Amino acid sequence: MSHREVGQSPDEIFDVVDEHDAVIGREFRREIHRRGLRHRAIHVFWLRGDGRLCLQRRSYAKDKAPGLLSTSCAGHVDAGEDYPTAAVRELREELGIAAPAAALAEVDYAPCHPALGDEFVRSYLLRGDFAVTLAAFEVDSVLWRTPAETAAWLAAEPELFASPLGHLLARDAIRRSLGLPA
Repeated sequence: MSHREVGQSPDEIFDVVDEHDAVIGREFRREIHRRGLRHRAIHVFWLRGDGRLCLQRRSYAKDKAPGLLSTSCAGHVDAGEDYPTAAVRELREELGIAAPAAALAEVDYAPCHPALGDEFVRSYLLRGDFAVTLAAFEVDSVLWRTPAETAAWLAAEPELFASPLGHLLARDAIRRSLGLPA
């Protein structure tokens, strides 16, 4: 069974970065997570034309936050890959959306933080209506709420949400991009 069928592989290789997000080496996923090494990730917030935000229920096969609600799309930046390329790839892999990089507006760059899994995170906003084809090994399901409903739900039941979503939704730039008060 390939890592694409189980949600992730401990043999994936990611860039290890320093406190300034400069690449200092490469390591296996399992070692990065085991040792708490800094690395990179992307998150995509997708707003449909009706203003509803896509929330992803993470696959129960995931090693981090299985079954919890998260951003529309999230993933690691592979070794040698840049952030925008990772965002386009992850949208295609997780949701079956073939959006060009130009369709993704970068809205935030979050420094490495424990709530982000020791990751530097670039967040993107995708607007529009797209057909979805879920990758079952990555995504259990998606649901739709307005950004305000999402923020209220997160405040009322934080245990249902992956920690990166809570951390990112507290950031002013992301709140502004979603039409929430900063």
